[in-house]
Amino acid sequence: MTPDGGAWSGGLHHLPVRVYYEDTDFTGVVYYANYLKFLERGRTDALRMAGVSHSDLLALDPPLGFAVRQLSVEYLAPARIDDALVVETRFETARGARMVIAQRILRGDAVLLTAQVEAACIDLDGRPRRLPAVMVDAIARASSRGG
Repeated sequence: MTPDGGAWSGGLHHLPVRVYYEDTDFTGVVYYANYLKFLERGRTDALRMAGVSHSDLLALDPPLGFAVRQLSVEYLAPARIDDALVVETRFETARGARMVIAQRILRGDAVLLTAQVEAACIDLDGRPRRLPAVMVDAIARASSRGG
């Protein structure tokens, strides 16, 4: 478990997120763009728990990072102020210069949002780079962990 409370189980990474006032619009419902922040936290924590930190990627030669290339989101139900949510992350593929990640945001058993994210590995000039083998291996190990 991370200090943020994230953990891998059954091939899925789970990150608890609380909805704060700053996340909502004037009606107390989470503003649609803020769900993307929750998803980003889930992906980042999943990578960190798999053994891949952004600071380690920046220390490589050449330094590497990620850019979201494609994102598909389906909003199913609203989250509201004070809700306790879980961001669920599953790496579907990690090969070449890209990763495909399936994510959901849940409140209890209710699925509030589903997302499919394609992220490209890039250098600091924005050129695509192969995912480092150590990262692909770390993601495969974490994704295959039983619950």
